[in-house]
Amino acid sequence: MMNETETTPSTDQAKSTPAAAKWTGRVLSGLVGLAFLASAVGKFVGGAGLEEGFAHLGLPMEIQYPLAILELVIAIIYLVPQTAVLGAILLTGYIGGAICTHWRVGDLFVVQIIIGVLIWLGVFLRDRRLWALMPLRS
Repeated sequence: MMNETETTPSTDQAKSTPAAAKWTGRVLSGLVGLAFLASAVGKFVGGAGLEEGFAHLGLPMEIQYPLAILELVIAIIYLVPQTAVLGAILLTGYIGGAICTHWRVGDLFVVQIIIGVLIWLGVFLRDRRLWALMPLRS
C-alpha cells in the first residue's frame, strides 16, 4: 500500500510560479538567448574584428562556422520552454569553455560568469520545479 506522500506532489511543486518571477525569467532568458543568437550571426558574417578576436584567443578560423552552429542550436534549445533546462546545461558548458579560453590568455572573464548566472537565473525564475533544488530554504 502506498502512503499519501508518495502519490501527492510536494507543496513546492504544486504551487504555480508567481507571474512576476515567470516574466522576469522570460525576459532574462530572452536576453541571454538573443546574445547567443547575435554571437552566432556575428560568427556567420565574419569580419576583421572576428579574425582579430580569434587570433587573440588563439583560436583557428576553421572553427568559426562550427562555433556559430553550436551557439545557434544551443540558443534555440534554451529558448524553447520544453527544452530550456537542457539548453541551460549546454550553455553552461559553452560558457565554461569561454571562461577557460579567456583565462588562458589573461583576459577578464567576469562577463562570462555573469552570463552563466543569468542563464540559470532565467530558467530558475520561469520554472517553480527548480526552486526545490536550491539549498535556500525559508
